[in-house]
Amino acid sequence: MNTVARALPSAANERRKDLIQKFAAFGSLIILTIVFSLTSDAFATVGNGMTVALQVTSIAYLGVAATCVIITGGIDLSVGSVLALAGVCAALAVKAGMPVAVGMLLGVLVGALCGFVNGLCVTRMRLPPFIATLGMMLVARGLALQITGARPVSGLGDAFGVLGNGSLFRIEKIGADGFPDVTFPGIPYPVVLMVIIAIAVSIMLSRTTLGRHIYAVGSNAEAARLSGVNVTRVTMFTYVLSGALAGVTGCVLMSRLLTAQPNEGVMYELDAIASAVIGGTSLMGGVGSISGTAIGAFVIGILRNGLNMNGVSAFIQQIIIGLVILGTVWIDQMRNRR
Repeated sequence: MNTVARALPSAANERRKDLIQKFAAFGSLIILTIVFSLTSDAFATVGNGMTVALQVTSIAYLGVAATCVIITGGIDLSVGSVLALAGVCAALAVKAGMPVAVGMLLGVLVGALCGFVNGLCVTRMRLPPFIATLGMMLVARGLALQITGARPVSGLGDAFGVLGNGSLFRIEKIGADGFPDVTFPGIPYPVVLMVIIAIAVSIMLSRTTLGRHIYAVGSNAEAARLSGVNVTRVTMFTYVLSGALAGVTGCVLMSRLLTAQPNEGVMYELDAIASAVIGGTSLMGGVGSISGTAIGAFVIGILRNGLNMNGVSAFIQQIIIGLVILGTVWIDQMRNRR
């Protein structure tokens, strides 16, 4: 245990910088919430809050995966394409007669398999993570388009949409007109799943030996290896986890749409990386937390939601979010130079 600890240079200083970045992201989140609450009456409502939380789920799933990979010093550019492939595989399985749960499990396994291939390319073939996952991004997208004929997969049945559209603690009454009157929209199942995943991975990173090894590999892979850490196995685990969570994201997204779209997930990898970096994960490796990534995901989600409510065009939104990402990465670089 002590040898692994020595593989983490200046661990206390890194934790302090991580906390500073996390508090800065949280402060930005509070400021955005206040500003948009003042500029739009509909922003600070329970319904819109649930809408934002639901919109953030995809970023959060992928952001959690990106955090683990980036902490080891890697990167995964393939998650957007992998989620599309996993989603259409799940949909095709359900349409072929499989139970919905089995079909979605198959989708998650397809995602994990893609992550496994990424891990092999990085650890065994010694390819740079950028190149390995870029190749998988093209392969997975091509497979998704090929097996569907570049057409959406529809006619999946109402049961397929329960995961993406159902909610917990929904309260509604039948009004005098015979139509349901929603008192409380409930907590969407994707939001519940987001909380479960975030807590589970956070505990894994902070309370387990595997989590400490992940940080050790990102801080100094050679020192970690000399300390007895199986660097190959740890790196492989993070890529498999990334692929599996991309599979989960694909199943949830296709369930929300009730249609499997092979073109879904384009540019989602950038949102995932951005949420991790905004939340304090260093692109140099060795630093990051799930709580910070969750804050970063909500910063992106609230920024988009608030800009939409204020009538800002989608093109301007891209510019603003791009500037936020550039500024965050620049701050991270300056922090590491110091």
